[in-house]
Amino acid sequence: MWIDTHCHLDAAEFDADRDAVIARARAAGVTMQVLPAVEVGNFAAVRALAHAHGLAYALGIHPLYVHRACDADLDTLRDALAQWRDDPRLVAVGEIGLDFFVPGLDPVLQERFYLAQLKLARDAGLPVILHVRRSADSLLKGLRRIGVAGGIAHAFNGSQVQAMAFVERGFALGFGGAMSFERALNIRRLATALPERALVLETDAPDIPPQWLYRRSDQRAAGESGRNEPGELPRIAETLAMLRGWSLAETAAVTRANAVAALPRLAGLMPE
Repeated sequence: MWIDTHCHLDAAEFDADRDAVIARARAAGVTMQVLPAVEVGNFAAVRALAHAHGLAYALGIHPLYVHRACDADLDTLRDALAQWRDDPRLVAVGEIGLDFFVPGLDPVLQERFYLAQLKLARDAGLPVILHVRRSADSLLKGLRRIGVAGGIAHAFNGSQVQAMAFVERGFALGFGGAMSFERALNIRRLATALPERALVLETDAPDIPPQWLYRRSDQRAAGESGRNEPGELPRIAETLAMLRGWSLAETAAVTRANAVAALPRLAGLMPE
């Protein structure tokens, strides 16, 4: 039994075959997915999908979308967290964070939305799902200012010192398809060296395809799809098992327990 701790099942890439994607995931043993929102416009969609298919969801405003958000969107998030505070499928505030990789983004605006959403998560008593791209130190600075109930640092690719700073604040770190590339030396080193309590699995589907789904730009231009999906998680897990010297069963058990520790409401959603 696997938990995909980060999957954008509401993405348009799944519109044509979403039910089949979910069925393939279940057939592969992926019994739980966490669906993070990226802006207020998809709050209802991730919640509806979670309820329709027995999954979990998170609500937040992604740093790549803050340029088209406004203060009223923070009010909408606050109201949604209050309205659905007793919904057991609402497991976190996310996807929130900072992105200092994509050019042209306003770092001041990103930080304002990040800190505001940390406060909302703190007030709601919920963990957070963090977007981390060349921003680990700034994210940690925010967490030192505004303490939250842990969570997951998604698609982490920082240093081991930074990784342990998140772990010491109650966070797990998300490992997905990027780990399957032999040249992803830092990610694979982290997956090998970090304490086992730090590791959770994710796909970020339809993004971050593993090595066997990756398509070059010319292949994509020719119409070849490199779409990732949650059913790939067990095969992604094989890389983690290899790096750690674990069996697949041990890998499933460890990462499942870590996901529940990071997002405690998952405990009440897992099938017997």
